[in-house]
Amino acid sequence: MIRDLKAVIERDPAATNVLEVFLTYSGFHAIVSHRIAHRLYRWHIPFLPRLISHISRGITGIEIHPAARIGEGFFIDHGMGVVIGETTVIGNNVTLFQGVTLGGTGKERGKRHPTIGNNVVVGTGAKILGNISVGDNVLVGANAVLLMSVPQDSTVVGVPGRVARRDGKKVPGVISLDHTNLPDPIADRLEKLQAEINGIEGELGKWKDKDQGS
Repeated sequence: MIRDLKAVIERDPAATNVLEVFLTYSGFHAIVSHRIAHRLYRWHIPFLPRLISHISRGITGIEIHPAARIGEGFFIDHGMGVVIGETTVIGNNVTLFQGVTLGGTGKERGKRHPTIGNNVVVGTGAKILGNISVGDNVLVGANAVLLMSVPQDSTVVGVPGRVARRDGKKVPGVISLDHTNLPDPIADRLEKLQAEINGIEGELGKWKDKDQGS
């Protein structure tokens, strides 16, 4: 829990002091409640873990199943509407923004929720669904819907989610929360097409000038 508290202080510029975070941050309250519920769940204590989860959801607006496995340094920014399913596995130093869903895709049994690596940032409203893997140092853009596994050091955008950047230049352990300046592969392609059209029109103009001069 200390690592979770430090994560808030380090990643949220609005966090002014430890006491403020401890008393007023719903994301921190949700993860503390989950850590308690998860420990009771592992001890095979019936009913109580789900009750703690239920009460926490009512207070924080964040739903985390007691069975979900979450690493250290976990940070939920704002947090309202975050849902984390039963068989979800989350690594260390992961950040989720509001409205994120780590869920399943149907009524399947067994491992049916995603596995999230270390140093992953999931933007506002993103959905990561099914038994898929998200590698270390991945940035998932706001409102992306990810249905397939993605490799480490990637940036994922769009519906359905697709890898838009994989440069391998991220430094492990350094977390970027800048999920507002993401690449747009469709816009990039349109720009390239426009440049090609401009080039063709330029060549046609040269041939037209030659014909008029002859």
